[in-house]
Amino acid sequence: MKTVSIRKEELLPGGKYPPQWLLVDAEGQTLGRLASQVATLLRGKHKPHFTPHLSTGDFVVVVNAAKVKLTGNKLKDKFYYRHTGFPGGVKATNAEKLLQDKPTELFRQAVKRMLPKNILNREILHTKLKIYEGMDHPHQAQQPQAAHLSKNGSR
Repeated sequence: MKTVSIRKEELLPGGKYPPQWLLVDAEGQTLGRLASQVATLLRGKHKPHFTPHLSTGDFVVVVNAAKVKLTGNKLKDKFYYRHTGFPGGVKATNAEKLLQDKPTELFRQAVKRMLPKNILNREILHTKLKIYEGMDHPHQAQQPQAAHLSKNGSR
C-alpha cells in the first residue's frame, strides 16, 4: 500500500478532483448541527482524497439562512462579541438581533468557528461558502446539486 498525496493542480476545475457545487437549504435546521455539516463539506473531509493542507472541499451555497433555528434560550442568551479596536470598545449583540439584522453573518460565524484557525479558514470562507437569506441565489449556472444532510447531524 502506498499513500498518495494529491497536488493543488489536481483540485482545479480541469483536474482530476474538481470541486462540486452543493446546495443546502437551512430552513428549519438547527444552526450548530447544520454549520458543522457545512464545515465538513467545505473542508472536504467527506472525500476519499482529503488532504489536510489543501482546500479539497466543495463549493456550498446555503439558502434560507434567515429561517435557521436555535434551540433553547439561545436567541436571548447567546451573545456575539466584537471589538472596535479602541479602549473599552467591546460590542455585544445577542443572537436574536443578529438573526434579524444579518442572518447570513450569524451562519458565517457559526461555520467559521468550526473550521481550523489558519490560512485555509480564510480561503475557504471567502471563496467556497456562499450564504443567502432567501431562496434566490446567483449560482444557477454552476448547477448546484442538493446536499443530502440529515437533521440529526450525520451525513
